[in-house]
Amino acid sequence: MHSSDQTPHNQPAATATQPTASRLAELRAWWDEAWAKDGVLHEKWEDLRQAPELGWHLMANWVKAGLSLLGISCAIIIVTTAIGTVAETLDHLLAAAPTVRVGVDTSGGVWGVIDNPLRQYIAAHSAGLPISASTVYTLWQLVGLFCLITGFITRSNGVRLTWTAWGAASIAAVWTATPETSRTIATAIAVLAWTLASAFALRGLNLRPRVFATIHTPVDVRPEIHIPAQPDHSGPDNVHPLHR
Repeated sequence: MHSSDQTPHNQPAATATQPTASRLAELRAWWDEAWAKDGVLHEKWEDLRQAPELGWHLMANWVKAGLSLLGISCAIIIVTTAIGTVAETLDHLLAAAPTVRVGVDTSGGVWGVIDNPLRQYIAAHSAGLPISASTVYTLWQLVGLFCLITGFITRSNGVRLTWTAWGAASIAAVWTATPETSRTIATAIAVLAWTLASAFALRGLNLRPRVFATIHTPVDVRPEIHIPAQPDHSGPDNVHPLHR
């Protein structure tokens, strides 16, 4: 009685282990086949192993794609981190800069003709920004000074383009914020001052188009017919120039 009762209870447990063992066997068989010669994993491993020897042009395309994706991802991470660091540093520098009274005519002389309208323009158009008008004015001065010095030293086209845009915007601000009675004179002084500074920022700039002259060397072409010599070294000369 006891032996007959135990047999039915053991059958479900044995049946449940059969699918698991079958899946493990199939997985083991696939793994062995993939790592065998001409298998999927074996070919991929050979591509990776031979990549340093083959070089960029001869390595497998999927290895190129993986390396390119990895390089792009690293570049994005580096650029994003650098931009965040530079922005945070610049924000700290601007916050530490002394507060400038914007909207008040504090400059005098010729510089006051240009500087005071700039202060008034920035004060009137910087409301609602997350930074103060004083910070905007300081940043504006730093950009101009950076472009002036960097353009003089490096002669970079990008810096020169930024300097040109900075000067045009400054002149436009002077024109807008200066009273109508003296607007023309103030703008003319701003243009002259920016032109004088451009002699340093745009140093070496040449607007004349470059002309590339190509000198062709004459080639002497002599068409000839070469006739193989006879084995007994008899016969005429084997080189005959063509005559028209």
